[in-house]
Amino acid sequence: MSHHAIHVESLSFRYPDGHLALDHVSLHVAPEEKVALVGANGSGKSTLLLHLNGILRSATGSIVVGGLPVADVNLGQIRAWTGLVFQNPDDQLFSPRVYDDVAFGPLHMGYDEATVRQRVAQALAAVQMSDYAQRSSHHLSIGEKKRIAIACVLSMEPIILALDEPSAGLDPRARRNLIRLLSTLSQQTLLISTHDMRLAAALCTRTIVLDHGCVVADGPSQTILYDHELMERHGLETPDSL
Repeated sequence: MSHHAIHVESLSFRYPDGHLALDHVSLHVAPEEKVALVGANGSGKSTLLLHLNGILRSATGSIVVGGLPVADVNLGQIRAWTGLVFQNPDDQLFSPRVYDDVAFGPLHMGYDEATVRQRVAQALAAVQMSDYAQRSSHHLSIGEKKRIAIACVLSMEPIILALDEPSAGLDPRARRNLIRLLSTLSQQTLLISTHDMRLAAALCTRTIVLDHGCVVADGPSQTILYDHELMERHGLETPDSL
C-alpha cells in the first residue's frame, strides 16, 4: 500500500457528446479514511467513481489506487481492491440466488470452493444477511438488495469501498440500518458519493464538494457540511436544514 489509498491528479473526462464531466480533479484519500463526495446532480460524482476501477478511462490526468496506476496491466488487481457499489442494486444482482451473486467475485478471482464458501459466509454475516443465502434477490426489498450488493463487493475483500448514493430509495429504518452497517466497516477506505448530508455527517470525517466537474471544497465534514453559504452556493443543503 502506498501513502494514499486513492490518488487522483488533474483528471479530466469528457463524454462522447462533448459534456465535460470532470475538469482537472485532484484529490487523495488515505487508507481507512472515510470521505463523502457531495455535489448537485451532474457535478461529476458518479463519473469520478467509475474511474476508480477503470470502467471509465481518461487520457487526461492520472489515478493511482493502492499504489498501482489505473492501467490495463493493473485492472484485475485494482478491481479486486476497489469495491464499487452502484446506486441501483439491480445493476449488481443478476443471479438466481443471493449466494451466487456474492460468490461471483471470488469465483471469478479463481478461489477454490471452500474459500469461496467462507468468503460468502463472512460477507453475508458482515451485512447481517446470513439467512438470505438461498433466497432470490428479486424478491428482496431495496434495503435488503443494497446490503447484498455491499456483500458482493465485501466477498472480494476490497481495500476501498466506493458507494454511489447508498441511501437513495431507502425508507428511514433501512437508511438507519445502512448507516449503522457502513459505520462498522473499519478495515476499508470509504468514498461515498451522496446527496444525503446527514449520512455524510454521520459516517465521514472529511467531505469533498464537486461542482461542474471541479473540486470546489475539501475539508473536515463538520466544517464543510455546516457552512451554509458554501453549501447553498453549490446547490446543496446543510444537514441541519433538512
